[in-house]
Amino acid sequence: MKRKVRPRPKGRTADPQALEDVRALLGDAPRRRDLLIEHLHRINDRYGYLSAAHLAALAEEMRLALAEVYEVATFYHHFEVVKEGEAPPPALTVRVCDSIACDLAGAQSLLQNLAFGKEVRVIAAPCVGRCEVAPCVVVGQNPVGNASVAAVKAAVDQKQLKCPEPEYVDYAQYRKHGGYGLIADCLAGKRTREEITKIMEDSGLRGLGGAGFPAGRKWRIVAAEPEPRLMALNIDEGEPGTFKDRWYLERDPHRFLEGMLVAAWCAGVGEIYIYLRDEYAGCRAVLEKELLKLKKDPPCALPPIHVRRGAGAYICGEESAMIESIEGKRGMPRLRPPYVAQVGLFNRPTLEHNLETVYWVRQIVERGAAWFAGHGRNGRKGLRSFSVSGRVKQPGVHLAPAGITVRELIDEYCGGMLDGHQFYAYLPGGASGGILPAAKGDVPLDFDTLQPYGSFIGSAAVVILSQRDSAAAAAANLMKFFHEESCGKCTPCRVGTAKALALMGESKWNQPLLGELSQAMMDASICGLGQAAPNPALTVMKYFPQEVQ
Repeated sequence: MKRKVRPRPKGRTADPQALEDVRALLGDAPRRRDLLIEHLHRINDRYGYLSAAHLAALAEEMRLALAEVYEVATFYHHFEVVKEGEAPPPALTVRVCDSIACDLAGAQSLLQNLAFGKEVRVIAAPCVGRCEVAPCVVVGQNPVGNASVAAVKAAVDQKQLKCPEPEYVDYAQYRKHGGYGLIADCLAGKRTREEITKIMEDSGLRGLGGAGFPAGRKWRIVAAEPEPRLMALNIDEGEPGTFKDRWYLERDPHRFLEGMLVAAWCAGVGEIYIYLRDEYAGCRAVLEKELLKLKKDPPCALPPIHVRRGAGAYICGEESAMIESIEGKRGMPRLRPPYVAQVGLFNRPTLEHNLETVYWVRQIVERGAAWFAGHGRNGRKGLRSFSVSGRVKQPGVHLAPAGITVRELIDEYCGGMLDGHQFYAYLPGGASGGILPAAKGDVPLDFDTLQPYGSFIGSAAVVILSQRDSAAAAAANLMKFFHEESCGKCTPCRVGTAKALALMGESKWNQPLLGELSQAMMDASICGLGQAAPNPALTVMKYFPQEVQ
C-alpha cells in the first residue's frame, strides 16, 4: 500500500498574515535547514520578539516541523519567544552585564537603580565581552562602557540603540600596506603549502581560543582528510573576562581575514564559515562591510565565505556546539570521537580556528618563525594577548611575552593596581581557569605552566582581585554563569552546576560534598563547560580556606 504524503509538515496551520510577514522578511533567501537561526534573527530583529504565529509560519515556509523551529528558538538567550496569550516584551531591552568583571565594578548597584517606564525593561545578562570598560550595559545593541545610571538613562532617552562603528584599518588601507600579498603569492605558486605549514610549526603557534593545539599540526591533520573540506572560524568568545578577539576584529579585520584564507589554503579547504557572537553587533557590521569590499575587488580567487550570527549561548564557544549552531540547530556539543577535523560541519572534515590564531599568520610568515618563537620569558616561547580586567589602572588587551608572570603583567603593562587596592587574587584563564592567590603571582602564564596549581591559561583572560574582594564570592558568580549557560544535554553538568551553586551559597561550604560533586562533573560531563566549571570552587577551597570555613 502506498503511503500518503502530507502536503505540509504536521503541526499548527500557519496564519495567512503571519505567513505573508515571514515571506516578505525572507525574500529570496534560501529556505535551507541550516539557515533557520539566520531567519529567526530576521523576524526577531523586525518585531522584537518571536510570536507563536510567526514561528508556525516559518516552520511551514521552511518545510520543518514546528517542534524543530521551537526548540531552536527557545534554546538561545537572544530570541524572545512569546507564546499565545502572552504579552510581547517592552520595545526596548537594557541588558546589565553581571559577570565577574562587571560584578566587581558595580553591576548589582546598576540593576537595583536603573528604572524606566513600561516601554523599557532592565535585565541581567551574561558577559558581553567588554570587560575592559566594566561595568557595561547594553542599550538595544549599544554597549555603554563604564556605565553609570545617568549614562544609561541618557542613551535610552536619546535612543542611542546601535553600536557605534569603531575606527579600523579598512580594505583600501590594508591593501596599501601589502595586505593580501601573502595569499596572492600562495595562489600564484610563489609559496608552497609545505613551506607555510612548516613556518607555523616552527613558530610554535598554538590555538589561542583556549585549547592550545598546535596550529600547523592541525592544518596537516585536516589536509590529510578527504575532500571537500570546510573551515569554521570561532568568534564566539563568551568566556567571562575574554575580549581579545573583539579587540583585534575592531581594529584590523583584514589581517584576520587574510590569515584565515592562508590557513584554509594550506589545509585544502574549499568553503569558510565565520561564526560571530551576537553581542558583537558593531563587529558584525564592520565584518560584513569589509567582506563585501573584499569580494567586489578580490586580490585573488576566493572560496565562498559565509558569516553566521550567534544568538546568545556561551556553549557555542565549544567547537562542536558551534558547528551545530552553524547548521541551524541547538548549540549542543557532540560526543567525540569522531573529532571535528574528521567529521565536522555538514559531516565534512573541518578546520576549526579561533580568530586570534589566524590573526597572527601573516605576521609570522613575513617575519619568520624565529621572530614569534623568539619572544617569551621564563623559558616560554611566543606572544600572548592578555585580556586584563578587574582592579588595575589600565585594563585592556596587552600583548606580552608568553611566560610573563601576573605581577609583571600588572606592573609593566597595566599601570599597577588601582589606588587603594592591593593584589589579592587572580583568574589566569577566565571563568573556567580557576582562582589563584597573590602568593602564586610569580607562576609563568602560559600553556602547561598552571596545571600543577589546579588552573590553566585558556584564552589568557586575566581578572585581578584586590583585598576588597572575596574569592569565594567570585567563584559563586562564575558557577552561576556556568549553571545558566549549561546546554542541559548531560546530567553531570546540568544538575551538577545547580547543586554546586546551592552549596556555594551557604556561609560555610560543605567541602567534602562539593569536592565529590566536582569530581563527578569533571569525570562525566560531555564537554569542557561541565569539566572545567568546578575549577573556581576547587581552587578557592585549596587556596582560600579562610573564606569558606
